[in-house]
Amino acid sequence: MGIKGLTKLLAEHAPRAAVLRRVEDYRGRVIAVDASLSIYQFLVVVGRKGSELLTNEAGEVTSHLQGMLNRTVRMLEAGIKPVFVFDGEPPEMKKKELAKRSLKRDDATKDLNRAMEIGDEDSIEKFSKRTVKVTKKHNDDCKRLLRLMGLPIVEAPGEAEAQCAALCENRQVYAVASEDMDSLTFGARRFLRHLTDLGYKKSPVTEFEVSKVLEELGLTMDQFIDLCILSGCDYCENIKGIGGQRALKLIRQHGCIEEVVQNLKQTRFSVPEDWPYQEVRTLFKQPNVCTEIPEFMWTSPDSQGLMDFLSTENSFSYDRVAKAVEKIKAARDRYSPGRLKLLTPVASLVGSRTEKEATCILGSPGQGLKARSAPQVCQSSSSGLGYGSSKPFMLGMQSGFHGRALSFI
Repeated sequence: MGIKGLTKLLAEHAPRAAVLRRVEDYRGRVIAVDASLSIYQFLVVVGRKGSELLTNEAGEVTSHLQGMLNRTVRMLEAGIKPVFVFDGEPPEMKKKELAKRSLKRDDATKDLNRAMEIGDEDSIEKFSKRTVKVTKKHNDDCKRLLRLMGLPIVEAPGEAEAQCAALCENRQVYAVASEDMDSLTFGARRFLRHLTDLGYKKSPVTEFEVSKVLEELGLTMDQFIDLCILSGCDYCENIKGIGGQRALKLIRQHGCIEEVVQNLKQTRFSVPEDWPYQEVRTLFKQPNVCTEIPEFMWTSPDSQGLMDFLSTENSFSYDRVAKAVEKIKAARDRYSPGRLKLLTPVASLVGSRTEKEATCILGSPGQGLKARSAPQVCQSSSSGLGYGSSKPFMLGMQSGFHGRALSFI
C-alpha cells in the first residue's frame, strides 16, 4: 500500500519534485529494484484471464517467471544494471496490516467462488486479482531465475524498500525502482516509478528526488516522515478524518505529530488509543537493513541452466528461452564498461531538469562483487540504520550458483 494519497499530494504541492524521463536515460546506471512488489504485479497481470493463470505442465503458476524474465531483459536491453532486492521478515508493526490483507483475500475468495457459480466474468476477473498472494516459492523461483541470468540479488533482513533506500543513501545504487511511495519515506535519495512497468514504452518513468520533495513541501525529513504517518501507512492506523491534505496543513502549522495531537484534543478528531506513531517514526528512520554490502557483479547468463529451469521444468518454449539468452548476452556485450564510454547519452523528456547527475560510488557499472573465501560479519555502521534481527543479510551470487545464496553474517 505504501503511503496513502502521497502521489496525489506531491502532484499538487510539489510538482517540480517529479521529472518525466525515458527508460534509456538510466543507461549504465545501477538501479535497486523492489523485487517482491514486482512479483505481486506479475501474478496479478501476466497471462491472467479471469481466474486462469500461466502454468507449467505440473499445474504450477509461472506468471511470475514470465514477467520477471521479460521485464528484466527489457531493462538490460536499455543498458540498466539492476540489483533485485527481496523482502525479509516484516516488522512486527506490519503484521496487523498483513492480517487485514489476509482477511480481504479470504473475502475475495468467497466472492470469486460465487461469481464463478453464476458465470459473472467481470466479477471473476476482479475478485481473482484480489486473491493473489506472493509465496516463498514464487520468491525462490525468481531468485533462481535472476541468478541464472547472471544478476545480483539482495535478500534483505527486513523490508525490501527500506534496504533499497539504504543502498541508494550509501550510493551503492543510483536510484530505487518501485511503485511504493514509502521508498521516499525510508529516505531513498532518488526514487523511480514506472521503470518496471510492463508497458513502460507508453508510460514514462517518473523520477522523484527526496531533496526536491522536501524543498517543495517546505518540510524537513523528520516532518516529512510525520506527514506520511499522519496520512496513513502500512505500520499503524491513522487518525480518522485526516488524509494527506489535512496532514500537510497540520504539520506545516504545528511542526510535528506531538504538537498536532496536542492541538487536536479539543477538536472532533479522535486519536487512536495506544497509537504507536513514535515506534513507526523510528522504523522509518532506523529500519532493519544491512549497510555493509560487498560490491555487485553482473556476469554472463547460464544458458543451459536457464534452458533447464525455464524450458524443461516450467514448460517455456525452447525458442523463447534461447532468444532471451541471446538478448541478455547482446545487452551485456553492448553495455560493457568500455562500450558505455562510446555511447551518446539519451536526452531527457521535455520539461526534465538537466542539472548534473550524481555519480554512483560503490555500485557503478563494471564493478563486481568480490567473492570471499569465508563469510564476513555484517556489522552495523555509524549511519544509525538499525538491525533489530539476527537474520543474516544474503547476497545472491552470479549465474551458476544454483538455488542458494551466499551469507554474509
